[in-house]
Amino acid sequence: MTISVVIADDQEMVRTGFRMILESQPDIEVLADVVDGAAALSAVDRLRPDVLLLDIRMPKVDGLEVTRRLAERPEDEHTPRIVIVTTFDLDAYVHAALHGGASGFLLKDASPAMLVEAVRAAAVGDALISPAITVRLLRELAPTAPGGGARHPTEPLTDREQDVVRALARGRTNAEIAAELHVSLSTVKTHLANVQAKLDARNRVEIAAWAWESGLAASGTGGP
Repeated sequence: MTISVVIADDQEMVRTGFRMILESQPDIEVLADVVDGAAALSAVDRLRPDVLLLDIRMPKVDGLEVTRRLAERPEDEHTPRIVIVTTFDLDAYVHAALHGGASGFLLKDASPAMLVEAVRAAAVGDALISPAITVRLLRELAPTAPGGGARHPTEPLTDREQDVVRALARGRTNAEIAAELHVSLSTVKTHLANVQAKLDARNRVEIAAWAWESGLAASGTGGP
């Protein structure tokens, strides 16, 4: 399946860079790149992309307002998955974007691999947030007493699954987890799929949230 994308950013260099990164992937097609939020809304109606990459600060209509308007659309109107890609990681922006319906929040200094992974995750209804943002927000949300409000897995996590989840909760990507634990990328994905099933979690963000809520993220060794 080819994932169709529209890019909205008021900086030409950013749009060009994102287009080059995404179009290098065999399963991603960039339908258009536009310079402001009004043009983004028009492109969504005209081209019906699977994923919309949005900057926050843009002329006419900003990215948060675009996100809000699309989220409020009736079910019979096309609504793409939204990934916010911005220079600004202010907590207010992150909360507004995610509560507004965005499927991802990345900083513009994220790696090309992270951008591609965020688009693919959004396309299948998953969520991906820049690791540094994830760790900061989840630490703030973690209860003072570990394990207090955390859900219980249907089966205990294996030692290796716990290692993978700790690394995930510290903001590591799948590739970084594989290198850190000296396992293959497919092994990391298998462990995460098993954990997701045991926790009935929707995505990796919920897995990381559980790790902080349960106290698992704070156990063991290794810094952020």
